[in-house]
Amino acid sequence: MAFLLSLSPNPPLNPTLPSLNPPLPTKTLNTKRQFMVNTASCCIIFLPQQNPIPPSLAEASTPSKPALNIANTKSWFQFYGDGFAIRVPPEFEDIMEPEDFNAGASLYGDKAKPRTFAARFASTDGSEVLSVVVRPTNQLKITFLEAQEITDLGSIKEAAKIFVPGGSTLYNARTIKIKEDEGFKTYYFYEFARDDQHVALMATVSSGKAIISGATAPSSKWDDDGVKLRSAAISLTAL
Repeated sequence: MAFLLSLSPNPPLNPTLPSLNPPLPTKTLNTKRQFMVNTASCCIIFLPQQNPIPPSLAEASTPSKPALNIANTKSWFQFYGDGFAIRVPPEFEDIMEPEDFNAGASLYGDKAKPRTFAARFASTDGSEVLSVVVRPTNQLKITFLEAQEITDLGSIKEAAKIFVPGGSTLYNARTIKIKEDEGFKTYYFYEFARDDQHVALMATVSSGKAIISGATAPSSKWDDDGVKLRSAAISLTAL
């Protein structure tokens, strides 16, 4: 299954996924992080298809990339969700709708409609959005085995077919390892633009579920707010 992060308030029903860039360096953080994502008008859609790996990702390796430009988020509000935590930028407001919280409550048991978002926050003008989505990994990739790590979904290049919308311009793609009590947890980070939106996306897998955070804003605002939004997305932590 292909995973699509749509960048418009009313995304099309049949979007496509993007391609990824060159090789991806691994970055290691020594502290446990919290999850935060601003996804401007973002919606997640699962499609029965996968996009081909972009030519840039299929090319030969390139030198290691410089460290990501991120801010210290320790003073930000920390939101705890079901199996994850994320840091929320100052002045962002919770925009989850009542139906989002009640989506799973139904008399139909397994047929209950899953919530689209596990968490969602927006700037006061609504142009910058941070969202978190949690989905069973078998909805992202057909497999008989339950994924325990994001690497079970493939390399960062291969996973681009799942997480990056088709037609996007990829600016960054890398593996990040976070030190935890029992070792290191692997996350995939992608930063890309599609139409007039710029997106920072962080994804990991825990107990058979994919946890994805996305921070989105108009490209015209990224120069001023990109560090804040990127830091929010990267603050995602699987609990």
